[in-house]
Formats: sequence, C-alpha cells, structure tokens
Amino acid sequence: MHLYKTTKGIILENNNSYYLLDKNWDLLINQTDLFGHLTDLSKESAAITEQEFKELTEQYLLPPVGSQEVWASGVTYLRSRNARMEESKDAGGGDFYERVYDAERPELFFKSTPQRVAGPGQEVYIRKDSTWNVPEPELTLYMNSSGSIQGYTVGNDMSSRSIEGENPLYLPQAKTYERSAALGPCLYVPQEPLPTDTTITLVITRGGKEMFNGSIQVNKIKREFKELAAYLFRETNFDTGCFLMTGTGIVPPDHFTLEPGDEVSISIEGIGTLTNVVAYKS
Repeated sequence: MHLYKTTKGIILENNNSYYLLDKNWDLLINQTDLFGHLTDLSKESAAITEQEFKELTEQYLLPPVGSQEVWASGVTYLRSRNARMEESKDAGGGDFYERVYDAERPELFFKSTPQRVAGPGQEVYIRKDSTWNVPEPELTLYMNSSGSIQGYTVGNDMSSRSIEGENPLYLPQAKTYERSAALGPCLYVPQEPLPTDTTITLVITRGGKEMFNGSIQVNKIKREFKELAAYLFRETNFDTGCFLMTGTGIVPPDHFTLEPGDEVSISIEGIGTLTNVVAYKS
C-alpha cells in the first residue's frame, strides 16, 4: 500500500484502488501494525477515481512527514566508505570512515526537522559556502514510536562534500541545513519487509542532458535495518515515530558537483520516484 500526503487530505492507494482518508497523519502512521490498520481503513473510507488521485498527487503533494524528525546513517555501503575516505584524506580524517564502516556501532546523525524537509517537485538546496555538493539517494525507513519498521520512502540526503572533507567535525554543517533533506513521493507500507534485491537509481540532469546515472541494490548495505533502528532508539524517544535514511551506495564521480537548476530523480522499486530541483536558499 502507498500513503500520499496532500494539502487536500491523505490518499491511500491499495491495488489500484484509491481512498481519501480524513485522518491526522501522525496518529494514522504511528501504529503497531500499520499495514493491517490501513487494510481495515480501506474497507470503510471514501473511494476516489484514478483521475482524482492523479490530480491530487500531481498538484497538491506534500512530503510524507508530519511531526517526525529525520535521522540518517552514514558509511553503510562500501562505496560511501571509499568516497568519504577520499574526500577527507588531505585533512587526515580518512581513517575515521574506515573505522566506522567496520565498527560494531553505526554512524547515526540528526538530519532534519520536519518543516525543513522538501517534498516531491520542491527545491532542495546546496550551500553557497560549499564548492562540492551531491545528492545521496537513500532508502528511508519509517519507524513507529516503539522503534518498529512500518514503512519506507525515498530519501535524498543532500551533502556538502567540501565542508565534510575539511574536517569530520563539520558533519552537521555539511548535512543539516534548510532543505538538505527530501522525502517522497509516498510512504510505502508493504505486508512483508522490502525485498533485499530492491534497486535504487539516481539520475541527475542539467538542461535536459543526463549528467549522471547510477544504481545499486539494497542488499549491498552492510548494516541490517533493524540494527540501525535499534541503535537509534536506544536512548531516544520519538512520540510519533521517526524517519531514518539508511545510507547511500551511489556516489557521483569526484569531479561532479551540483549546480542550481539541476534536476535530481531518485527511484526505488516498489516505492516510486522522488524528483527535486537544485537551488540556493534565497
């Protein structure tokens, strides 16, 4: 099932049937069994046509987040480890990334408050004081207030590699700023966990020309999703649940940096495509 949050209400898509839910987002998704809850709701909610669904999701779509914080995991794929080591070698910090890749404890960091999250079709920002900026396409987990994984969405962890490369302690500035995170187009709620052979694809275009195209399967990740969730919930409470980006295995070449006007599209099988345009914060 797919949940779409719009300015006109929440839409539930279930096997090509569409329902408009008059519900509070935070209360709706924070369930012990979200799939079962949505199954029951689909039997009692008002149906809408495919045309109505298309109009609502094309014109009024919001990021699938309410009051939830967004967190992120780092160095969970080998490609990410290698890229971080390369960007930080001149500052003497490259060894830290190799250590965290092999460590028992994962790297987790705060990414965004909900009001700073960009949704489908909205702008994501790059920093004016950074010379090397990239998107990071990431499968993103939704966990309820008990720490149980209930759904998935597409995440874009915008990153200022030049700032992080100067010193690993600059990570918050490189990662956490206005519209540095994007989520969407929906919250995917399957009956079973997402298959490990699920493919993530990143496409970056500039002026209609493809600048980069890369993909990876989720099974290339080193960490288990439940492991990441357990570490995040060890000492932190999330009253309405939270989102956790699980890291990236797709990194554009070192000579590439984003420019204003670039279009970033991230697709994950079963979930959909999240597209955003790059800009500077005004």
